[in-house]
Amino acid sequence: MFANAAHIERLKPPGRRTFLPWLFMLSGDVQALFKEKTPLPWLGGAGAAAFVALYVTAIYTSLDERRRHTRAPLLALAGLAAVTYALGIGYAGDWLLCFPLLSLASGLVLRGGSRPLGPVILVLSASAGIIAGIRGGASDSLTVSYGTVLSGLVTAAILSLFETVAQLRATRQELARTAVEKERLRFSRDLHDLLGHTMSVVVVKAEAVRRLAPKNLEAALGQAADIEAVGRQALTEIREAVTGYREGSLATELDRARSALDAAGIEAAVRRSGPPLAPQTEALLGWVVREGVTNVVRHSGAARCEIEVRGGMDRIRLEITDDGDGVGSPSAAGPGGAIGGTGLKGLAERLSAAGGSLESGPGGRRGFRLVAELPVDTEDAMEPEVEEARTA
Repeated sequence: MFANAAHIERLKPPGRRTFLPWLFMLSGDVQALFKEKTPLPWLGGAGAAAFVALYVTAIYTSLDERRRHTRAPLLALAGLAAVTYALGIGYAGDWLLCFPLLSLASGLVLRGGSRPLGPVILVLSASAGIIAGIRGGASDSLTVSYGTVLSGLVTAAILSLFETVAQLRATRQELARTAVEKERLRFSRDLHDLLGHTMSVVVVKAEAVRRLAPKNLEAALGQAADIEAVGRQALTEIREAVTGYREGSLATELDRARSALDAAGIEAAVRRSGPPLAPQTEALLGWVVREGVTNVVRHSGAARCEIEVRGGMDRIRLEITDDGDGVGSPSAAGPGGAIGGTGLKGLAERLSAAGGSLESGPGGRRGFRLVAELPVDTEDAMEPEVEEARTA
């Protein structure tokens, strides 16, 4: 089945010229007109010319995507039906082969959508059978009726199959494009969060080195060693982020947050309680700690920052507050507490996709507050509760 589908996908759909050779079915009737073996040959010739013109119009307009859903194909089909009935009733004989051609055109014009292709073909088949039975015989009636049904249904089925394959191909390309865009967005968020935090720590520690060097060379060398360690860790994390396998540890991010805050001269208070968390939950909360602390160091002007992780049976809550000037990041909170800024917007989207939430805004009269919540898996909640409290 899959091999047949792949073969069909490689084939080109029938074009306009594909259906024109079927007009040679009427070559015997046209010859009879020229040999004057048909009564009123001029009238029969006019009917044949009108049939050919209307048939070609119906075929071309139904296969033109710009005109397919206009009235032109339907009007051409209606005219073709009128001429077909006139020739069939007036001349009978081989002119009854106009009915299969009319059914073929109907399959092209009425295929797909809500147009009544089935009833139309049944009416045409019954009409062709009745006219052939009256003017010819039972054998002619069955042959013409069967040919009328078959030509219309087969034509509509083949074209619908090709159109479905084309739609599936377009859908597959759109899904691939969307997947690439999502992956690019994910990677840009990871890179922003990763480098934003790391570069902030490097800048803060470099400033500490500059301040301490004239007074305390040993302390300055310690800060320089920290810069080297942060740089090496950043290189490792970037490699892991590029390969898509990076999973952050919440405990590691809390330790880094404490180090960054200390280097920036901000008093850090870190508290954690609750059950062990799933790796994915730890990774998400680690990103929140990284982004939140980066914003505190960069923009808050705070003297103290508190980070609290509190887990329950159903949800885990992370709250970061500071006593700064109320700015957690540029445009961090819009009207109504809306999340703003590239980093916080990305975090809000990530947490929302995992069933959580992210809120940010002024923390009372002074300072800024960032709160993240995520659901806790029931299997994780079964573990014994672990409490950890550390205050600098």
